[in-house]
Formats: sequence, C-alpha cells, structure tokens
Amino acid sequence: MATNDPSTTTQQQESKPGLRKPVFVKVDSLKPGTNGHTLIVKVLNATTVLNKKPRNLGFRGAQNANSKIAECLVGDETGCILFTARNDQVVLMKAGSSTVILRNAKIDMFKGSMRLVVDKWGLVEVSEVKKFRGERGEQFVPSGVRAG
Repeated sequence: MATNDPSTTTQQQESKPGLRKPVFVKVDSLKPGTNGHTLIVKVLNATTVLNKKPRNLGFRGAQNANSKIAECLVGDETGCILFTARNDQVVLMKAGSSTVILRNAKIDMFKGSMRLVVDKWGLVEVSEVKKFRGERGEQFVPSGVRAG
C-alpha cells in the first residue's frame, strides 16, 4: 500500500538534480572536437555565405525552407574564432554592435581550422554589451588578429 508520508516526498525532491550554473570558457581554451561550451563573445565581422530561396513554393517542409549561412568572426579578450551561424542565428549576429552568449557550442574542424557551431541543441542569445579587457572605444581587436 502506498502512503502519503510528506517526509518521503521532500527527500525525493531534494535528491532531484537541479539546473547547473553555466561555466563560461574563453576562446583560447577551446580544443578541436570538444562540445558543450558556453561563451560570451563579441561579434567582430559577419559575412553571409549562403542565402538560398526555396525551389518548390508549393511544397511545405524542412527541405524547402530558406537556407542562410553566415561566417562570423567572434572573440573575447583571449582570442578569436570563426563562428558558423545558420538560419535564425544569422539575424542575431550583427558585426561590431552585438555581444552574444553561445550555449552548448561545439568545435568542428573545417579545412584544417577550428569553427565554432551552435546546432539545434544549443542556443544563441544577444546579451548586453560587455566591455572586454583591452577594449578601446569601438575598436576591439583580439590578440592575434591584425586590424586591416
């Protein structure tokens, strides 16, 4: 027989794992083939690579949706990396003016270089503008990148 003892239900609630606080990492600590990263980065440059319209307007489905891909240079005070933004993420990546939080990001290797990607299990969200150490006014150049 089941009893409705309040002490057992509180013990079950206490043993349930809660949400973990995110551990923010810096760009210089990223390694190839890793995933689950949470970063706060500034968008330095955004270039649209692909903007494909649907071919068959009468057909509805994921295969026939608009496809947008942009390559964005993002960075913090420790370095910079290329971020591949897809579809709705492209709108959030505004060069120079936006600071974004990338949650559950992973590192993909493409042509011998690391690319940061947030897939369907991750999240890209715009945050308030964060001043990075070493930033002078609007000119933010991470270490290892030449202004030009």
